[in-house]
Amino acid sequence: MPTTRTLDDQYGRTARDLRVSLTDRCNLRCTYCMPADGLEWMPTEQALTDEETIRLIRLAVETLGIHQVRFTGGEPLLRKSLEEIIAATKKLRIDGSGAAPTTALTTNALGLAKRADALAEAGLDRINVSLDTTSPELFARLTRRDRIQDVFAGIDAALAAGLTPVKVNAVVMPGVNEDGILDLVDFALDKGLQLRFIEQMPLGPREKWKRGDMVTAHEILSRVEERFTLTPAEKPRGSAPAALWNISDETREGTLGVIASVTHPFCGACDRTRLTTDGAIRACLFSKTADEVSLRDLMRAGASNEELADAWAQAMWLKKPGHGIDDVGFLQPERTMSEIGG
Repeated sequence: MPTTRTLDDQYGRTARDLRVSLTDRCNLRCTYCMPADGLEWMPTEQALTDEETIRLIRLAVETLGIHQVRFTGGEPLLRKSLEEIIAATKKLRIDGSGAAPTTALTTNALGLAKRADALAEAGLDRINVSLDTTSPELFARLTRRDRIQDVFAGIDAALAAGLTPVKVNAVVMPGVNEDGILDLVDFALDKGLQLRFIEQMPLGPREKWKRGDMVTAHEILSRVEERFTLTPAEKPRGSAPAALWNISDETREGTLGVIASVTHPFCGACDRTRLTTDGAIRACLFSKTADEVSLRDLMRAGASNEELADAWAQAMWLKKPGHGIDDVGFLQPERTMSEIGG
């Protein structure tokens, strides 16, 4: 099927990267993401079926110019059909060019040790593991679950299965895990992982984020430079969210990334479009619910692929120039991160 259009916006950006949330459910209860007793999960009938999910991914890749599909949640490993969805995605061809889309997964790694080989066999290319600390005690407090050993086992399994580069995403929170920044660097260098520190964003419980309290990218890098040598990576950043650095000490070297969504936003180069678990298109992580376009409702009303493509393209055309976190009138999105998908 030839490409009929691309997902352009009014500011010269074109979406090539699709983030697909496969579930809003999660088996952790991270303090910065949700309350201790969890959230009210989406009723099953509201979520996209496997067939609906694959139809929209096919439309994105074969008709709308998407080159990379990243599966997120909630926790995507809770979707029992994950391997089938990945395999169906890898059978697609971009613009009829013969090239398959790149596939990636963002996960907390619980249960990954048992599924890493099957995911690789299905066609998963890369994996990102969310891990904010290497301390078992702090992990249990942060996630309200004592399961860090399962995460470590999942990382080892991903490396063994060739799901590389294995990246580790760490949200840095003031007074919580900022003293463990160097421990995370040590862990990543020892394992051969690519570490990504992330500035905390206003996407969890509303009382948990204050702009003036957050640990900034500058502060993170200053802490790292206390023990390690940093030089800017030569590879152009492009539309990638992380600014990259070469990092080394006397015996080890690797790559470090910092995602400074708040203090150094990269909105001007953003190439992402998001599909929520219930089939809504979000042009930006910080979009308002009122700005979403429900492809699920259109599909279930009998919309053709052309009509779905039109609706998707229109949603992206209206994408705002930036997330507006520093604007006086900024309001945190109604949906939490587990509902949006990363």
